[in-house]
Parts: sequence; C-alpha cells; structure tokens
Amino acid sequence: MRLAFVLTVIASLVATLPAYAQEAWKIRQVEDTDAFLEAIVETREPAPSGIPYMLTASEPESATIVKAWYSQPTGRYRHGVLGDTTEGGALVVQLENGRTITHRLPETQVFEDIAPRIADLENDGRPEVVAILSSLSKGAAVAVFGLSGDALVKKAATPFIGISNRWLNIAGIDNFTGNRAPEIAFVLTPHIGGRLGFLKYLPNTLLSFGGSNGYSNHVIGSPELRLSAVADVNGDGRPDLAVPSANRQTLRIVGFTNNGLAELGIARLPAAIDKAILATEIDGEIVFTVGLEDGSVYEVYR
Repeated sequence: MRLAFVLTVIASLVATLPAYAQEAWKIRQVEDTDAFLEAIVETREPAPSGIPYMLTASEPESATIVKAWYSQPTGRYRHGVLGDTTEGGALVVQLENGRTITHRLPETQVFEDIAPRIADLENDGRPEVVAILSSLSKGAAVAVFGLSGDALVKKAATPFIGISNRWLNIAGIDNFTGNRAPEIAFVLTPHIGGRLGFLKYLPNTLLSFGGSNGYSNHVIGSPELRLSAVADVNGDGRPDLAVPSANRQTLRIVGFTNNGLAELGIARLPAAIDKAILATEIDGEIVFTVGLEDGSVYEVYR
C-alpha cells in the first residue's frame, strides 16, 4: 500500500499553476550567433561504448561514482525519438578506484537517453544515477540507480507512461523547493502536450508533486536534450527553471514560492526554440539565451 501511495501516477500531477504575479520578460536579438553556438557545444566525452550521440556523465568530486554512461547498443526499440533507433541496453558506472560496474536491462527495456545524470539525491555524500528508462510496450519512465554492495541496482522508478513510443525528458536536477536534497524536474510527452512535473527521491521510491501542462523541452528526432536551464531568477535562494512552451515559441520561467509552484515570467519569441538554453548572470540579473529554428538567437531578460 505504501509503495502504491508514494509512486503517484504522473498524470495525477496538479493541472494548473497557482496564481502569481506573472511577469512578461523582454527579448533582444543577439547578432553574434557564432559565439552562442560555440557556448553550447557539448564538452562531455563520448560514451566509451561508441553508441551514436551518447555521452559520459562525470562527477570528479564524488567519493563513489565518478562517471556513468550507457553501453550494449541495441535496436530492439524502434521509437527513434533521439535521432536513431540505437539505444543503450546497459548502464555502466565507474568508481573512484577505476572499477566499473554494469547494470543490464531485460530484453523488454532500453535506456532511451543520451547520458545518465549523477546526482546526490539523498544529500548523503553517495550519489545516485538518474536515467530515462523505456519499456518496449509501455513507454518511458524516470529511474534512479545506485550502488548496493558490489552491484548497481535500480532503486526507484516512476510508472511507465503506459503506451509504447511515449517519452519524457529530464529538465533539471536541483534543490527547487529549497529543501535538504535536490529534486528531479521532467517534461512528460514533450511532443504531445508536454507536462512539467517534479520528483522527490525517498528511500526506494520516487514521489511526484507539483506540475503544470503546456511545456516542451525537446525537438522530436534530435539528440539535443538541453532545452531547459536552471537559475535563481528572483534571488530567494531556490533555483528556478526555464522551459519552452508546448510549441517552443514562448520561454516559461517557473519556480517554487511559499505558495507552491508558480509561473514567474514568460517571454514570447518569433520562432521555436530548438537549441540548448544558456543561463548567465549579467549585472546581477539572470539572462537566458536561446537559439531558434530560423537561425536567430535571442536573450531573454527582465
């Protein structure tokens, strides 16, 4: 009963954001598009497995898991949402002593992802690994893996979406609520009415909370998963999240306040966002830089 209660079905997330003093942010075109394109170039190493597009996650300061990547390429899932139909059949972590440990999936599942994410979800100094796990018949889920003795095991996961060829994308992992440990932000089905949601990792469980409709942080068929950015836009010490709207032509900025999740600002753009979003601080203010499908680049600011 406890497991059924805390693994709340993702679709039960709150449908709308509470009322808040939403602010219309400004936009200005950036002439130096080359500088922006250079700034968003991927610097992570390719995965040692050689799977196309897949990258290595690194956390050199970790006391346990210092690297993670997907291995054992497989074509058993024909979705192709990330640009091809070769996915990972296993997750590999490298420990600080150089040893590697592998978790192999059953034939009914794949990692439909570009790179794992190393994050200390319990704030205990021992990081977990967050991955996008897909069932061939039931679609995607968020899964958390960690060490158990000498094994790499799945510690928790959301329910699968429930239908094949339905996907989700992680939007950020940070201390969004201001509590002790970070939460996972994700967009459910970003290509068909995407829904922003948040997950809190508890021992062996993922608890879903907050949420709102009308988001997309991915272009179907693209390996670029960074269409979101995290920054504290209002100086309250809690990181906020910038995510495109469902049609990707509006940047929506949301964050947790004392009254729950709220939309803090929006900025409408002349074309759809299709590139990684940058967050920088200029003169004490957060500025988001976005690249659009028409080749233009804009700064979004207050």
